[in-house]
Amino acid sequence: MLTKSSTELVRQRNSVLVLSVLRRHGALAHTEISDFTGLSSATISAITADLERAQIIEKSEQQAASGRGRPRVLLRQRRDCGYLIVVIISSDAVQYSLVDYAGKLIDRFSEERSHDPSGAGRFVEGVRAGLSRILDRSRITQEKVLLISISSKGLVDSTEPVLVWSPIFGSDQIDFESALRPDWQAKIILDNETLLVAAALGAREEIVKGADFRSLAALSLGHSIGLGIVRRGGQTGQEVSAPNFGHMLHMAGGGLCRCGTRGCIEAYAGFYAILRSAFEVPLDTIPAKFVPVAELDKIAVKARQGHRTSTFAFRQAGLALGNGLSRMLSLTERMPIAITGPGTRYYDLLRQGIEEGLGQSHIVRMEGMPEIRIVPEEPILVFEGHLNRALSVIDQDIVISGVQGGE
Repeated sequence: MLTKSSTELVRQRNSVLVLSVLRRHGALAHTEISDFTGLSSATISAITADLERAQIIEKSEQQAASGRGRPRVLLRQRRDCGYLIVVIISSDAVQYSLVDYAGKLIDRFSEERSHDPSGAGRFVEGVRAGLSRILDRSRITQEKVLLISISSKGLVDSTEPVLVWSPIFGSDQIDFESALRPDWQAKIILDNETLLVAAALGAREEIVKGADFRSLAALSLGHSIGLGIVRRGGQTGQEVSAPNFGHMLHMAGGGLCRCGTRGCIEAYAGFYAILRSAFEVPLDTIPAKFVPVAELDKIAVKARQGHRTSTFAFRQAGLALGNGLSRMLSLTERMPIAITGPGTRYYDLLRQGIEEGLGQSHIVRMEGMPEIRIVPEEPILVFEGHLNRALSVIDQDIVISGVQGGE
């Protein structure tokens, strides 16, 4: 027998399911929502009535293409139900995006990130100013912002919005919850950037392959090296993780990494590592915090012209990546690998080393080379990952607070 509390949980879960279907497919008719969710027509009627009364969704009419007959009544999210701010922290800039509840981009701007030695404290002040600026530009009040979704390369706390370690600030931790309170009452979440990339690719893959989708790895190449893994889950949906791939050991006692240890994959495959190798700089040289892509382009031109040292630098980078991927596949399963990030422009120079490193894995020798795809539009994937995750969190929170508040 269902208790009142268990009945309420079922109702909330079904309400979130309805909202997720609207997110995936856009505005839908009553019968279409029932078909996509598998819920009865009566259940859909009750849920959508609650959501409409709470001003979470709204009705619209769509006239038939022939212009005849009664227009279809469609249900969709109310755009002004609330807002999301996305903050993407990269090596050289911070991007701010304002998004409405329907997932539509309202405003966006980027600010160059100064490489200020004063570190995290000054950076947090800049983030607070950026958040205020994007609201001022759109004349939206803070109370209407339901969630602030932040991403960065590096290690993030699994339960709190705390940046534990990053290529930019090293071990200077940033607790975004503490930094933004009490001025901001919105929920704050923080994710590893490559985890969001993997999640976005996984969502795309599941749309195409459906139940045939199993798993996929996203390898991000750039100033730092990141890896995200997405697997098909059970009833809980996809499982996404971001192991600390760039700082896995590649060579004991090897090149100095930005993390302070020696021999990491990133110490051979990051942009600063390729630069260091191409100019035959000693491996114990302190790595540059930021290397412009234009500098790597110059090395790539020389490598494609047959310059020995430049060619060797990219091959060593590829070998470090391939060795790391071979270990990853040995611990997980054989899966497609999507390579993203600014480093994809050098894949022709990295490919030989990557395949050589992968070939050292027993699973690759037994089952063959995994499928490797080049997906250069990493910024789009990062933003997609933000929207998928953040809007899902908003839906769950708003169902609990909004529907109950509307009763």
